[in-house]
Amino acid sequence: MKLRYSPRPVLRTFAIGAVVLGLAIPAAAQGDGLAMLGSLARGEWTIKPRDGSGERKICVRSGEELIQLRHDDRNCSRFVVEDEPSKVTVQYTCPGNGYGRTNIRRETSSLVQIESQGIASGLPFEFVAEARRTGSC
Repeated sequence: MKLRYSPRPVLRTFAIGAVVLGLAIPAAAQGDGLAMLGSLARGEWTIKPRDGSGERKICVRSGEELIQLRHDDRNCSRFVVEDEPSKVTVQYTCPGNGYGRTNIRRETSSLVQIESQGIASGLPFEFVAEARRTGSC
């Protein structure tokens, strides 16, 4: 009796492993997250876009207010892409109102740099801004 080698079981095992690994990586990236935003100073923050458009003031309680500057929706789902001690990247989707991806880099507890892009109300947006704590809420 002659045994023949078939690569199918090996390929099947490889495919299953790739699927399992593919599911594990996003779960690891999600994390408990956003500790850096929690370390920001509470209070009134002024957001100054780099393109010279008008400043905006917001009240920061948790730091997460800085993620969705073009989407006021509370029903958005979020996915934490990166959560480092000095920067976070969050991708979010707001059903019926678009989506965005925001990167926030901490310089100090009262100064951050923000880059965000996505679609809001059917129109694309992209902005770079500096946000600084400027007072109390």
